[in-house]
Amino acid sequence: MSTTIKDVAREAGVSVATVSRVLNGSCNVSEDSAKKVNETIERLNYSPNFLGRNLRKCETNVILCIMPTSEHSLYSKIVMGMQSYASKVGYDIITAVSYGTSAAEIRQMNMLFNKTVDGVVLLGTQFDAEALNNLSKNYNVALCCEGVVGADVLTVAVNDECAAYDAVNALIKKGHKDIAFIGTNSEGVSSVARENGYKRALADAGIEYREDFVYKETYDYDCGARAFESFYKLDKKPTAIFAVSDLLAISAIHKASEMGVKAGKDIAIMGFDNISMCEMMIPTVSTVEQPCAKMGELVIAKLIENMNSSVKDNKYYTVEHKIILRQSTGD
Repeated sequence: MSTTIKDVAREAGVSVATVSRVLNGSCNVSEDSAKKVNETIERLNYSPNFLGRNLRKCETNVILCIMPTSEHSLYSKIVMGMQSYASKVGYDIITAVSYGTSAAEIRQMNMLFNKTVDGVVLLGTQFDAEALNNLSKNYNVALCCEGVVGADVLTVAVNDECAAYDAVNALIKKGHKDIAFIGTNSEGVSSVARENGYKRALADAGIEYREDFVYKETYDYDCGARAFESFYKLDKKPTAIFAVSDLLAISAIHKASEMGVKAGKDIAIMGFDNISMCEMMIPTVSTVEQPCAKMGELVIAKLIENMNSSVKDNKYYTVEHKIILRQSTGD
């Protein structure tokens, strides 16, 4: 039969409560008693039943991360940051992919409701602000990378409007005035904020906003190509393009090449996110870098603090972005 905590207590000549305090790292144990217990544990090769203990405490030390897709390196980098911090403090991260559907997201959230995990980080969500606020009252939930308007929930992201403003401003400083925009029809915080940053940069530089220089559809890869085709049918063509994602920018670059237009020479194209593919492309892609690992570390640190506090921190934390200029803008 396997050794029990009662066996350890009997052999060490202490109470079961004392053994339990030693296992939990309590300081309310004499040095002599702690030494006896640890020596007995080693001699008897005792393995504490952490699963049972965690179930009694209603804790699993596991955090679930739900992401819209597993094919985006942005999310992979965030998860790596989450795992890096979590492992240092005795937590594990498990991931699930919702494919951007509410049905999958709700099903995966059941792991939180039935206490299979202690908390959930959502990298983009189908839940609206009301649903998130209700969830946050009873569970440990956080948003990362993508906020939700009106949600009083712990959130970690870049300042999307400021980042887009800086990206467009970088193009303006290169002498561009005819700057097109590839965005989405999504009402998500990041999409709207990045479009606002584009508009504000133009306004501050005294550049006229043109509706025909704006193409909005979805984040799907092919939309970048369709946007470029649309712009190049115009009599007055843009000399630069800012896209709200790297995939849209890369799609536009590919379409430009098909049409005999060289990105970085005939037109400047900039994306957003700094996914791994940006450095693999020819030309390499200028972009806005989100500090993914830092976002992942910060959201887990704050979520764990919330788990151990009676007062929840539901602030919206922003992390610093960085403009990276590469060949696609002539650098």
